[in-house]
Amino acid sequence: MTQPQALAATPPSARERVEFWRAPRFDALECLSATFRTHAYAPHSHETFVIGIIETGCETFRVRGVRHYAVAGDICFVNPDEVHDGEPEGDGYSYRMTYPSIGLIREIAEDLGGAPLSGTPGFTETCVRDRDLARRFAIAHRRLGNHPDSLAQDEGLVSVYADAVARYARVAPRRVGREPPAIRRTIDYLDAHYGDDIGLDELTRLAGLSRTALIRAFRRETGLTPHAWLTDRRVRAARARLAGGAAPSDVAMACGFYDQSHLNRAFKARIGVTPGAFRRQ
Repeated sequence: MTQPQALAATPPSARERVEFWRAPRFDALECLSATFRTHAYAPHSHETFVIGIIETGCETFRVRGVRHYAVAGDICFVNPDEVHDGEPEGDGYSYRMTYPSIGLIREIAEDLGGAPLSGTPGFTETCVRDRDLARRFAIAHRRLGNHPDSLAQDEGLVSVYADAVARYARVAPRRVGREPPAIRRTIDYLDAHYGDDIGLDELTRLAGLSRTALIRAFRRETGLTPHAWLTDRRVRAARARLAGGAAPSDVAMACGFYDQSHLNRAFKARIGVTPGAFRRQ
């Protein structure tokens, strides 16, 4: 799921602020600056990394089975396909986030090591207190939004990512892709048929498991139920179509949502903005 999709399921209130943009020069990097007071993300995952900072307040979120509380000055990392949520703690929070592709982070890690990688970099910490890195991240993030100097953007972002990888990441195989065969078959089927109306019975026949066993095993391996995974994939597909200029009503029909309101709720809960706002931005 993309970040705009994660926001779309639960729209921000009038007291909340969301700004979303892309930096095409960095492998279509997505950037978000937001203030949330009540908005809560539904559990979801991204095919990209999530790297960002808390500027004010406190956000609480769960990832890898652990509840975290990120406060001003913290820098946060979520690896691709890791299920996470997020909501304000107390009076709310403001944050700046980026969603770098696996290819971009791999390229930076290879530059650091001077050789090709055999695995995918993964961050071992979720929240760290690194005021220098957080300060530099904030500067680089602002430059991505409004600075006309390409070299300043390059140096700022690449140096921040390079130090983040050097300090807090290790190279390891990705977890997703090594599930038991029954769950892998189910995942592949859901990914290939996200636009269809899929029933649990056809998934159990495909997996060779009972309904209860499939749901439990799927959640254990992915962090999501089969239905939550399917919704996640539908939102990812919707995001790609919206980015290409498709109308939300057409996207809803093509991606398996039963109407545009269904798309709006699912998209906002995971991306933080509505499909229409994401398309305009």
